[in-house]
Amino acid sequence: MRYVVAATGASGAPYLRRVVEALLAGGCRVDLIISPAGRVVLADELGWRADGDGFAPEEVDERSGWHRPRRLLGGYQAGFWGYRGRGELYLYDVRDVSSDVASGSTRVDGMVVVPCSMSTVAALAVGQSGNLIERAADVALKEGRRLVIVPRETPLHAIHLRNLLTLAEAGVRVVPAMPAFYHRPRTLEEIVDFVAARALAALGAPVDLVRPWTGLPDA
Repeated sequence: MRYVVAATGASGAPYLRRVVEALLAGGCRVDLIISPAGRVVLADELGWRADGDGFAPEEVDERSGWHRPRRLLGGYQAGFWGYRGRGELYLYDVRDVSSDVASGSTRVDGMVVVPCSMSTVAALAVGQSGNLIERAADVALKEGRRLVIVPRETPLHAIHLRNLLTLAEAGVRVVPAMPAFYHRPRTLEEIVDFVAARALAALGAPVDLVRPWTGLPDA
């Protein structure tokens, strides 16, 4: 299966890494798009190094200056994203609106924006396609594919709420980064897993990160 995973400039990089790691472990292809602000957050919260900004000349389109999708599964990247030898990970240039995932003719199984900033929520709510994240999301909507957003903002004002309602009414699955505690998490990783698992479930990905709720234990 093939999924587009996008990251924007909201806090929540651990959710992104866990979603990517789980999809790769499930043998999926992940087409990763990170906005400039998303790169800053990913580096600040998790210490991520792009190791991809110095692209070889043959990887850059002469007409646009945009880099072509690069396979990111060697050395440092493999360790950072938790690669275990199954799926495929490709990094896309957020400016490259000419890429394959910008077209409805490219079949993907769904898209998730994690974390999703309120700026990106606003752009999607009005149908803006100013970069590859926005265009790929717009394609998912017009083609009737699964589109999941994981917004991370608090508090929410009325404009945020109206934009989220607009997306929900259009069929977007809105999965706020709201961890639960009924499963009694003992580590930060278990809290992250809960949100990542909800996003993956909304995406329809064949990945299980947490055990389903089975009711209260016997007295």
